[in-house]
Amino acid sequence: MSERYPHIRRYSDYGPEHSLLIRESVGIIFYMRRPHQEVAQAVMRSVEVYLRAVGLQALRWYCNPYTTDWDELDDKGWEYTRRDMLQALATSLWLRERPDATTGYEIDYEGHMLDADEADAASTVSFFLPTEYLEEHGPGRVRELALELAAGLPFNSGHAGLAMLFPEWLLGTTEAIREPCLRYPGLHIAAVESTSWSIGTRLNGVHWMNFLGQPVLGDVGGPEGLRARLHSPGTTVQELAEGRALVTLGTWPETGDLEQGQTLPAYRELARVLEPWLYRRKRRWGGFSAEDMRRWERRFLD
Repeated sequence: MSERYPHIRRYSDYGPEHSLLIRESVGIIFYMRRPHQEVAQAVMRSVEVYLRAVGLQALRWYCNPYTTDWDELDDKGWEYTRRDMLQALATSLWLRERPDATTGYEIDYEGHMLDADEADAASTVSFFLPTEYLEEHGPGRVRELALELAAGLPFNSGHAGLAMLFPEWLLGTTEAIREPCLRYPGLHIAAVESTSWSIGTRLNGVHWMNFLGQPVLGDVGGPEGLRARLHSPGTTVQELAEGRALVTLGTWPETGDLEQGQTLPAYRELARVLEPWLYRRKRRWGGFSAEDMRRWERRFLD
């Protein structure tokens, strides 16, 4: 295990195998303020990019978005998911290595219509990797994969870094991750479905890799405006195609550790620059008090 981040596992108390439900992972997430039908093909191409990197065996099951039943992701399953993604006005896509355990290999997509009732929604796709993949292939390969995924998506914002991964129906019992998340500021809480309904074009925190699109990148003065305000060693600003940019904070993703005085100064510097555009949740997580939520959302600002 790397010294840059903790090894966190939380198991189910039910069933004979006590399945792994919560674990640290690498999350690569993009937010697109566009209706599902405009991004569906791009998302499916990005799924193919992910599978080329990790292998078909990494995703073996899918959750039917209409019944919530788990089915095998065989040829028939792939045909069903592709047809639904390309034909539905709005849908979700949840692919996992196992239906009963969180192994770290996972894709979660929420595609919205962006009608009058979804004024702050954004179609959102997330790609997860176990930290073992990071250790085996190195941060350079993960960074390359994140850039390859980003290149095909019309994102307004996105990020990649260390995250807590768990089935989102566990959001009512997130007390299990409260302590590590308040201790390790660089550990993101991945909650794709709920976030997708209200994030709009805002930025969901500060991370190892920070993808900035419009309108935020224009508001901060573009890549040159960012370079003029970011001075931490190891911070890089890379201009991307179509008026977008990537800010990377160091060679490796890190979580920091507030108990050890590791506050991640580069992350704090970027947070101060981006503060006016940072996303704030409208509801708190289960197990988190109002003060806990304030501490979490301002962990790089206070």
